[in-house]
Amino acid sequence: MTTPAPRSLRDLRHLTPARVGLGRTGASLPTQALLKFTLDHARARDAVHAGFDPAAIVAGLGAIGLRTLVVSSLAGSRAEYLKRPDLGRKLDATSEHLLASGPHGPCHLAIVIGDGLSPSAVNAHAVELVRNLVLQLGAIEPGPAVVASGARVALGDEIGALLGARMVVVLIGERPGLSAPDSLGAYITFAPKAGRTDAERNCVSSIHGSGLSYDEAAFRIAWLVREGLARRLTGVALKDESGLQARLSPESTSRVT
Repeated sequence: MTTPAPRSLRDLRHLTPARVGLGRTGASLPTQALLKFTLDHARARDAVHAGFDPAAIVAGLGAIGLRTLVVSSLAGSRAEYLKRPDLGRKLDATSEHLLASGPHGPCHLAIVIGDGLSPSAVNAHAVELVRNLVLQLGAIEPGPAVVASGARVALGDEIGALLGARMVVVLIGERPGLSAPDSLGAYITFAPKAGRTDAERNCVSSIHGSGLSYDEAAFRIAWLVREGLARRLTGVALKDESGLQARLSPESTSRVT
C-alpha cells in the first residue's frame, strides 16, 4: 500500500482565506504576505468609511416591486455614528414621525436595510439578497422596506414597532474583516420593540462573495421567519434547523399563524 505524501501547513491556504502557512523571513513575514496584509487592512478601513447609497437601494427595491421608506438615525455624521453607537439605535424625529404617521397597516414582516459598519457590503449585496428572500418567503408578503442611514441592528426594533410588524429582518453591513470587508448580516427579531436584546434575535452572517450565497442566505432567513412567526419567538429559543429541511417551492412556504 502506498503511503500518501505528508501534507504541509501551506496546503491549508487552498482551503481557507485565513492567514495560515505564510512563511517567514527571519523573524518577520515575507514581503508579499506583509503587503497583502496591509492591503486587506486598508480595504477594511475603507469599507467602514465608504459612502452609503440609499437612492440606488431604493431603485433596486422598487424594481423588485417593494414600496420603500428612507429614514435616518440620530447619528448626524459617519464620525458621530462610529463614536456613539447609542445614536445609531434610535430614529431621528423626522423619521419617527414618517413611520408613525404614514398609512402603514400592520404586517407580518418588515425588512430594514441599514448601512452598519460596512456600507460597501450593503451597497453590493442587499438588493440581490432581498430579491432572493422575497422568492423564498412565498405567501409571507413583507410590508414596506425601510432603508436606514446611520443604523445599528437595534434600530430595526423601533422601526418594526412603528410599522406594526410581527417580525423584522435587519440587513446590515457587518464589521469588516481582513478577508471579508463587504460581509452582510441579517438579524431576525420577533415582536420588535425598543429594548430587545441580542439574545432575542437570530443572525445569519457572512453573506458575501466568498461566504454564504444569496440563495443559501435567503433560504435560512426565510426558514427563521416562518418558524419564528409560527412559534412566536426568535433568539436562543429558536435553533436554526434550516439545514434539515429540504428546499421548498414558494407555493409550499406558507406556514404563517
